[in-house]
Amino acid sequence: MSTRSAVLALTLAAALPAVAAPDEPSLEELRRTVATLQEELTRLKATGAAEPCTAELERRIDLLAAEIEKLRTGGATEETPLVGEKGLAPAAAKVYRRRTPGVSIGGYGEALYANFAQLREDDAPSGRTDQFDFVRLITYLGYKFSDSILLNSEIEFEHASTGKGGEASVEFAYLEFQSRRELGLRAGLLLVPVGFINELHEPPIFHGARRPEVETAIIPTTWRENGAGIIGEAGPFAWRAYVVAGLSSAGFSAEGIRGGRQSGARSKAEDFALTGRLDWTGVSGLLLGGSFYTGNSGQGATVDDTEIGGRVTLFDVHGQWEHRGLQVRGLWARSTIADTALVNQRNGLTGTRSVGEAQTGYYLEAAYDIMSLAPKGRWSIVPYLRYEWLDTQVGVPPGYEEDPAMDRQVLTAGLGIKPIPQVVVKLDFQHFTNEARTGVDQFNIALGFLF
Repeated sequence: MSTRSAVLALTLAAALPAVAAPDEPSLEELRRTVATLQEELTRLKATGAAEPCTAELERRIDLLAAEIEKLRTGGATEETPLVGEKGLAPAAAKVYRRRTPGVSIGGYGEALYANFAQLREDDAPSGRTDQFDFVRLITYLGYKFSDSILLNSEIEFEHASTGKGGEASVEFAYLEFQSRRELGLRAGLLLVPVGFINELHEPPIFHGARRPEVETAIIPTTWRENGAGIIGEAGPFAWRAYVVAGLSSAGFSAEGIRGGRQSGARSKAEDFALTGRLDWTGVSGLLLGGSFYTGNSGQGATVDDTEIGGRVTLFDVHGQWEHRGLQVRGLWARSTIADTALVNQRNGLTGTRSVGEAQTGYYLEAAYDIMSLAPKGRWSIVPYLRYEWLDTQVGVPPGYEEDPAMDRQVLTAGLGIKPIPQVVVKLDFQHFTNEARTGVDQFNIALGFLF
């Protein structure tokens, strides 16, 4: 029997109990059936099964899920479980799951309470004030024009009010043209495809009340820019590669490149950059990959008639393994900046405030869903632990000094509680240390959701 015939036979066999059995199966049995078929779909994609086969299986999973919901609710409709796609997290990928032209709406939000220690690690007063912030509220709007053309966008409201330090921003907005899964085109305001969190930043998707420091300072999440490029998948490989407007070195500091993001807002385009990533999922539950970014950042600026090149080259390697309730993740990233002496002069930086010639960091993270030992409903209770080391000032030009506070470590230990997959409450403690002994510990409580 061919692979396609076997898959269709499995799908039809799984569907029969839901539509033909005189005694209706339990809701959990029906959910397990859909989950089994989704696992089979993932396996077929990883082994390079023909697209007609996987597309047919996807269609039948949708039909079966819809029939399950009709039986469960007595005819009322309910959305099928959310899954990520095309390098995006579940809510951001909703438009891809539309089977007909039309609008899709999704979103997410998060609130964070941060309680800071009164003393730094050197026993001096920390001077930090506890804070309770509605960090962000997001709306995803998408429109599917046809089977091969769609619009996807994310609109973000930060810190609850534009009148009190918050802002409203377009996080991404792009047109995508793709008739074959092997190759497609994206153009517009794009998420730079580096690391884990920059593309997968919805609170129920990652562990921790706060995003990893490495993916905030070394990889400046959330990082987006105007540009265009290609996307695609073939067998166990998936890739994205874009040409985007470059960073602006006018915003660089001892803290790294984060201030150099132009975010698509009248971005200076004297310098462009190339960015991309490649991921491999050839073994069930395992993801291995890498990403890069390279391009000048001077944007035409000069110092004493010398033009600043300011080339930034950033790359990371990352891996993740999931098995039943266990998830282990690791990431290492490094960036370098050329012409740092010129950048310092133009930005008026002196002494220990110098831009680093390199920035590097890594983290290791482990989490385990203890509810996988005795499943009960849709609840997840996930203890997690993450260790990070990072330094945004690895080397400085002659005449400048490194700030020991930039060489730091973070240990995060916490618990994530999900009554359903789309809603999470996280509680964690973060221990901050650095070479200057000015670290300040904090306790966090976060609420997150996606739809």
